[in-house]
Amino acid sequence: MDINKVDSFIIANAKNLPSDKIAIIRDKMLAADDSRFVVITSVELKSATTMFFISFFLGCFGVDRFMLGKIGSGIAKLLLGWMTLGIWYIVDLFIIMNATKKYNYEQLSLVL
Repeated sequence: MDINKVDSFIIANAKNLPSDKIAIIRDKMLAADDSRFVVITSVELKSATTMFFISFFLGCFGVDRFMLGKIGSGIAKLLLGWMTLGIWYIVDLFIIMNATKKYNYEQLSLVL
């Protein structure tokens, strides 16, 4: 794949990917065929900042977990979150941004 395309993709999406995985993504993209670029760019990456605000406002209902594909823990947080006296909600506020970046990396890895 063309290095300019790869670098522009990395620059545009670096804030929503784990910093320790960017080199791996870059290497995999460079090794991929040019025809894969359309598929790679069609992956919808979630914004870590947006997910933080969703977690802040709707995290007590488990919406943040549902959006990251964690259906089981989303249901548990929805039904049992009030029993933890908000501890689960507060912990998720601290980990949601890294969890979002990890989710984006996993989604991107599926097409690479």
